[in-house]
Amino acid sequence: MMKSWRNAINRSITLFLLLLLALNPLAGCRRDTSNARRYELTGKVMSVEKDKHLVTVSHEDIKGLMEGMTMPFMVRDEWVFDQASAGDQITATLVVDETESWLENVVIVKSNAEPGVKSSAGANAGDDLPDFALVNQNNKPIRTGQYKGKTLLLTFIYTRCPLPEYCTLMSTNFSQIDRALQKQPELYEKTRLLSISIDPDYDTPAVLRSYGASHTGRFGDETFSHWAFATGTREQVKEMAQFFGLQYYPEKDQITHGLRTAIIAPDGRVYKVYRNNEWKPEEVLKDIEMVAR
Repeated sequence: MMKSWRNAINRSITLFLLLLLALNPLAGCRRDTSNARRYELTGKVMSVEKDKHLVTVSHEDIKGLMEGMTMPFMVRDEWVFDQASAGDQITATLVVDETESWLENVVIVKSNAEPGVKSSAGANAGDDLPDFALVNQNNKPIRTGQYKGKTLLLTFIYTRCPLPEYCTLMSTNFSQIDRALQKQPELYEKTRLLSISIDPDYDTPAVLRSYGASHTGRFGDETFSHWAFATGTREQVKEMAQFFGLQYYPEKDQITHGLRTAIIAPDGRVYKVYRNNEWKPEEVLKDIEMVAR
């Protein structure tokens, strides 16, 4: 009983100190943080206070630190306050020093409604798909123009995405579509799938090859002849992402991850764009059949 009581007191003190430190944006910003503790944080943005450098997050349990709760965190990167809105998903590293705490390595995943985004929604049906240059999972250069003559289904992902309703869902849906198409050999031959990583620094061809094989289920036997995984330089990925309406913050070259999945007709024109995660594999398969046949 005494040990349980002491643990409860220690947790309360830790939470109080974290809250106090998060509310102090003027704490020293140039300290040696080599001995700071770091924890992975995932949650939903509840509010953004740019003048205080605070983002209030309803977060999940932080392993090794605290249970899930809603609390404000200091963020030093200015771009976050121009991009984050209430309702967005957020992943970050929570850094806890001896006297302060803050979030770094922030990734914002826009809500389906993508509130606050003022730029174009991106490509629409009938638009020509430019001949974008990429690099595939075999470290070979490819271009989107090489898919002309096939019905192409493409989407954007990144392999470290921790949210099941975003990249993981897109890849799971593509896996279902790939398996369904295999049961229709004629349609299978007329189609191709392409998953494009928006995290080129981490998602190297080798990483994409491993990730892709795990989702196709063919592992070492996978040839990637039907479903390919690609990335490129930052500029190449940015150019293609922006064509489909994904937003970049130019100063930090930071992508704000939304969702875009598209069907490209054999003539190279955009047939349909899905701008959220509500589409179902069955729905997309019907659209693919309509285009391909």
